[in-house]
This record gives sequence, C-alpha cells and structure tokens, in this order.
Amino acid sequence: MDVSNEQVRQALLSLVAFVLSVSFHEFGHAFVADRLGDGLPRAEGRVSLWPWRHIDPMGTIVVPLLAAFAVGVPLIAWGKPVRTNPAAMTKGFSPTVNYLIVSLAGPVMNLLFAVAASAGLLLASRAGHVSPEVAAAVVQFLIVLNLTLMFFNLLPIPPLDGASILGVLLPASMAGVLRTLYRYGILLLLIVFATPVGGFLMRPVNRLAHAWSAFVLGMVLG
Repeated sequence: MDVSNEQVRQALLSLVAFVLSVSFHEFGHAFVADRLGDGLPRAEGRVSLWPWRHIDPMGTIVVPLLAAFAVGVPLIAWGKPVRTNPAAMTKGFSPTVNYLIVSLAGPVMNLLFAVAASAGLLLASRAGHVSPEVAAAVVQFLIVLNLTLMFFNLLPIPPLDGASILGVLLPASMAGVLRTLYRYGILLLLIVFATPVGGFLMRPVNRLAHAWSAFVLGMVLG
C-alpha cells in the first residue's frame, strides 16, 4: 500500500484531534461524577484533561490510525471508560438521575468543545491570525469531529452513552431488552456501521456539521 506524505499528515492531525476530543469527553463524565460526590473517578486520576489518563491504546490510537490508512474500515474508536458509582453520589438526586447526568456529560463536553473551537477560530480570524488552510483544518478535525462524537455517543447502542440513557428511561418491565442490547451491543454496533444503516443514523449530524461548518467558514473567510 502506497502512503503519501499528505495521508500521513491527515492521519496524524486526525489522531491528535481524536485524542483531545476523547479526553474532553471522558473528563466530562469524571468531572460531573466528582462534583456529584462520587470519589471514584478522582481516586483513579480521571478528573483531568491530561490525555494519557483517558487513552485506551487500542481504541484511541491503533483503531483510528488503521481507519485512516485502510479504505473501508469503519471508524469505531473509543477512550478508556470512566468508572463511576452513582450510589455514592450525594447531591440530592436519586442514583438514577445521577447516572443520567453523568452519562450526558460526555456528549455535552463534545458539544462545548465544538462551540469553543468555533469561537476561538472566529476570534483568531478577527485578529488576522488564521489562514484558510488552518480554518479548514480546525473545522474538519475539531468542530466536525466533536459534533459527530456527540451525536454518535447518544445512539442507544451499548456501550455508548445513549444506551446508559436508554437504560434510565426504559421501564423496569423492559429490563430484558436492555440486557440483550448489552450482550450483543458491540456486534450490533459493528453491523450498523459496516452497512448503510450507520450512514442513515448519522445523517442528521452530517447535516448539522455541514451547516455549522459553512457558517463558521463563512464568518472566518468572508
């Protein structure tokens, strides 16, 4: 397989952006759990933005690089999950509500990252410090990536955050459905994103990312 310098550059930029984005995502889970009174994430060193705390060598490094160079390999990558104990949280909410809040924190962090990257890009452009190439790279590797991660993690397929949220919302009578999902979640996830179903499910965020990118680039380059 011939690999060009541009492919290597794109792969490295994508990897750095993914590591940063995953770190923010996992930090969100850990930070919110910690603020709710759960001491486990802090004890395990997860209340930190230092990427090394959140990297899973296979899911955060190997799989993204493989996907960058191998045509047709779906990018289903992951960070090191944050362990929490909702029963230990002491901020006046039930364990169920605590679990819901912590589950939502990761995707919300990705949304905030996209907003912050957009705002930083706009401010830098006003100061005249952004070239079209830099603007396009920030949009592609940070803004679009974080919007995609936010939406992807909200899909109700284990082990994504959306499955945890679904588990909170489902009535007890449907606990069997949830157990089945968790048993076959990884397989289901691979099937979904190896087929056109994955593209269909991601269509809303693709449209959002396109509109968001067009707006930001229009403001920066216009």
